Amino acid sequence: MAITSANQLELLQTAEAVAREKMIDPGLVVEAMEESLSRAAKSRYGAEMDIRVSIDRKTGRATFTRVRTVVADDELENYQAEFTVEQAKQYMADPEIGQEFIEEVPPVEMGRIAAQSAKQVILQKVREAERDRQFEEFKDRAGTIINGLVKREEYGNVIVDVGRGEAILRRNEKIGREAYRPNDRIRCYIKDVRREQRGPQIFLSRTAPEFMEELFKMEVPEIYDGIIEIKACARDPGSRAKIAVISHDGSIDPVGACVGMRGSRVQAVVNELQGEKIDIIPWNDDQPTFLVNALQPAEVTKVVLDEEAGKIDVVVPEEQLSLAIGRRGQNVRLASQLTGLDIDIMTEAQDSERRQKEFEERTQLFMDHLDLDEFFAQLLVSEGFTSLEEVAYVEQDELLVIDGVDEDTAQELQARARDILEAQAKAALDKARELGVEDSLFEFEGLTPPMILALAEDDVKTLEDFATCADWELAGGWTIVDGERSKDDGILEPFDVSLEEAQNMVMTARIILGWVDPTELESEADEDAGDSDEESEA
Repeated sequence: MAITSANQLELLQTAEAVAREKMIDPGLVVEAMEESLSRAAKSRYGAEMDIRVSIDRKTGRATFTRVRTVVADDELENYQAEFTVEQAKQYMADPEIGQEFIEEVPPVEMGRIAAQSAKQVILQKVREAERDRQFEEFKDRAGTIINGLVKREEYGNVIVDVGRGEAILRRNEKIGREAYRPNDRIRCYIKDVRREQRGPQIFLSRTAPEFMEELFKMEVPEIYDGIIEIKACARDPGSRAKIAVISHDGSIDPVGACVGMRGSRVQAVVNELQGEKIDIIPWNDDQPTFLVNALQPAEVTKVVLDEEAGKIDVVVPEEQLSLAIGRRGQNVRLASQLTGLDIDIMTEAQDSERRQKEFEERTQLFMDHLDLDEFFAQLLVSEGFTSLEEVAYVEQDELLVIDGVDEDTAQELQARARDILEAQAKAALDKARELGVEDSLFEFEGLTPPMILALAEDDVKTLEDFATCADWELAGGWTIVDGERSKDDGILEPFDVSLEEAQNMVMTARIILGWVDPTELESEADEDAGDSDEESEA
């Protein structure tokens, strides 16, 4: 088959038809045709030749050209596509390295094999263009809701027709035991769009908290307009959910607006989520107050927040304990996800027992180490003293407020506490040296002997070992796995070392060792400060 005047226009017509069907740029189809014709020509003239084909976008005429490039004598490798300056002088007046000599060659006759190969090239290019078009279309729709038709189900995964492509709703992204049949209409949240070798992959979800947020945005105009904001959302898909909302307009009740007249708005969301019960909670910047709201319908007696540990203790009446925890821990788990805190729920009796135990332990500590009778030790604990360090280094006036404590008694108490701490420090140092701790760690400012012993017992025995530690390894932290918060114990956590203090100590060690240039840190800090100033001005 040759490209003759009879079928020149057919090339353009075919390109336009394919482009229209696949909804891609006709120019891409023409480029694919040019490449396919070029490959066919190379099979006729020789694979080493640089044969190029250009199709006129108006007439459809295909022009075949051979291109040869001028190269240096020592760089000549392909004699069919390259030639030296001397060789080029036969064809060009004043050739220069890098110049191209283009000459037109006769069109080729395409046999059956060449035509089939050309067809494959065109189909491949068109397929790639179609995939690119799909990816560009759907990548900006990630994070939104889409309607589609169920095509089929494969191993529990649902394949959904979303118009100009297919998406997948994985088994673990379905609500409960949802079952779909072909041609069922389905509404999903576009969780992710990825460009993969086999084409763009669109992943859907019906269990993501964002799906419920987007549904509320569709049902509640005030959320769509930004008057009401969804601050947090937690779900146990198909069973129960909690959503925290706040109003930026004092005249609008955020909870009432989300519920709607006779519950019409929230009911529409509930119906879409297969009857999932939804608790709508008013947001509060005060974490304990917000937690009390989040644990509804249970009543809370007392809340004790440990901000540094991200932990909160909640005390409830005995009869409210099961309600606060919920079936299989559902209520407290959702409240924990909503607030981002680790919640420990206890009854008033358990709280009293815990506080009594702490009181007894601290009383015994002062009795054993300061040689005090039980009554005097209890006085210290009642005044808020929890450790020997507090007794040893507190201002003497704070001891004098205790009944029966005069200046001599206060001095004696502090002297005893300091003697005990010094003895403990000496014992810790001796044990650390036995374990092989190097002087570089002993000389590091900020580490006490008990801290050094704790590090040595965890096989941190040199300044280099210490410098390689992560801040959370020293201060402890929390890890979220499958929505559950798990505690990471820190080596220096018993000594109340904060995450920020751990970061500073590790960075100081790295500077001492020469691993980090302090001037670079200062310049980075200045840049960060400049950025924050610009943001505040904006």
